[in-house]
Amino acid sequence: MKYIVSYSNANSHYVDIQLEVNVDASEKLKFQLPAWRPGRYELGNFAKNIQKLAAFDENGERLEANKRTKDLWEVQCTGKSKVVLKYNYFANDLNAGSTFLDANQLYMNPVNCLIYDVEKTEEVCELHLELPKEYKVAIALPQPNKNVFTAKNYDELVDSPFIASASMQHHSFKLSGTLFHLWFQGEFKPDWTVLEKDFIGFTKPQIEIFGDFPTEEYHYLFQILPHSAYHGVEHSASTVIALGPSYNILKKEGRYEDLLGVSSHELFHTWNVKRIRPIEMIPYNFSKENYSKLGYLSEGATTWYGDLMLYRGRAFDDVAFFKTFCQKLERHYNNPGSSNMSVADSSFDTWLDGYVMGVPNRKSSIYIEGALNTFMLDVEIRKGSNGEKSFDNVLRAFYDNYYKKGRGISENDYKSEVEKCAGKDLSEFFSSYINGVKDYTDQLEKALDYIGLEMKRNPSPVFYEAYLGVKMVENKVMIVFPDSPAEKGGVSVNDEIVIINGYKINNDLSQWLEYFSDGVISMGAFDQHGGAKRIVVNLTDEFYFSKFELSWKLDLSAKQEENRKAWRGY
Repeated sequence: MKYIVSYSNANSHYVDIQLEVNVDASEKLKFQLPAWRPGRYELGNFAKNIQKLAAFDENGERLEANKRTKDLWEVQCTGKSKVVLKYNYFANDLNAGSTFLDANQLYMNPVNCLIYDVEKTEEVCELHLELPKEYKVAIALPQPNKNVFTAKNYDELVDSPFIASASMQHHSFKLSGTLFHLWFQGEFKPDWTVLEKDFIGFTKPQIEIFGDFPTEEYHYLFQILPHSAYHGVEHSASTVIALGPSYNILKKEGRYEDLLGVSSHELFHTWNVKRIRPIEMIPYNFSKENYSKLGYLSEGATTWYGDLMLYRGRAFDDVAFFKTFCQKLERHYNNPGSSNMSVADSSFDTWLDGYVMGVPNRKSSIYIEGALNTFMLDVEIRKGSNGEKSFDNVLRAFYDNYYKKGRGISENDYKSEVEKCAGKDLSEFFSSYINGVKDYTDQLEKALDYIGLEMKRNPSPVFYEAYLGVKMVENKVMIVFPDSPAEKGGVSVNDEIVIINGYKINNDLSQWLEYFSDGVISMGAFDQHGGAKRIVVNLTDEFYFSKFELSWKLDLSAKQEENRKAWRGY
């Protein structure tokens, strides 16, 4: 399959795409646009961005093309030697998983917009880019000629996003035989010395876990934006990361830790999910859902290890690592959905309702619950093996004995490899925390104690979160904690609270609540349909939304000190 990508008016945001395929005596060809993209396990609707599509033969004669599903077309081609599919794609979303065109750049995630012949996905693909002559291209594909790139098959092609621009900044470094590229598009003032030091810091321990880096080159493609942004998407030999605002990224008190965190996370995906992959996703089926319950491995373990590698590599100190750990604890305990749907079931359901909250308090997070389970299992393995093994060994086994042998991971494989490393049966753990919704507190405290850490659970510093039991944006309620004074008083999601004890609220609900907390509180609100409602609550000392602290115990035993050093790698 040969693709030609061009555009005539960048400000229209329409990219012109031409696909050429040989017919091979077929009477009709089926052309599919992916229904989802790896890295986000939910159905998309990329076809909505196609404005027009037409098919032609080798002589430019128009062929009959009929749309058969939301993203599949059938072209009649009896007696023809070639089909040329011409269409355009509206590219006006700028995030880590999208496609975008303006006067400054062409940025493409090919899985969004490159239609494929369903019978030719294993054939070599060519990508031809018609670009301004001053443009450079950042992409993880071989380039036999200027702006011509080749992929061994369709999967490699669409797993190779690119940025084409005249203004990209570039730096590279070599580590363990792999050349790593840092490409920055957008307003950014890099300190290459600091960046290289910290990137090497988190890359080395990752390579040590798996024994090698699976590609000769790796490309970080950064979209640095003028507004707040945080998003990353993994690929086999690259990642796209959107981050902003520009002025805040390199500040230690700003988003620099986020830059390192998302970069380490996406790099870890090079092994875990791009190669160590759920059995249901080998190979990818781009036309429909690829249901799997292993989000706690693919995303959860990666979330945990992304930060842990920064800690082991000393890019993060105690303060920075504890901060990210506490954020995970808070997202777990402040999400009532974690007591209603297991992390395994939540993984399955990402395909159905994506990554949004959905109905109130319904599901847990494959990232957060998956990360905490990885930590707790790591400690179980260390205990069971008397410190000889850890979750690192599970990941290495998946890489050597599954990926390198062409095998995917099943739920049973995951459990079996963990138990093999731990030297004990962990059925109760799996039924309680991975396939169940048991309270994590006891297991977490035991795991933390093993390495000499203790956690302290405090009320949220936002008074209405802690004691009324609501999360809000401005005056609108977004989450109501079960059995809280808010729920008992009749507060609902999407209520807008406007009055408290006769006084108008001006983004100061916490202050008024605390002022009136020693008596009965009457609040006035509008529901989501504009109807007025009265809410009466009584506050107590019990709190609902939490804030966490982590610290090393002051009286560490010799064994805890030994465990701590082994766990963090120094």
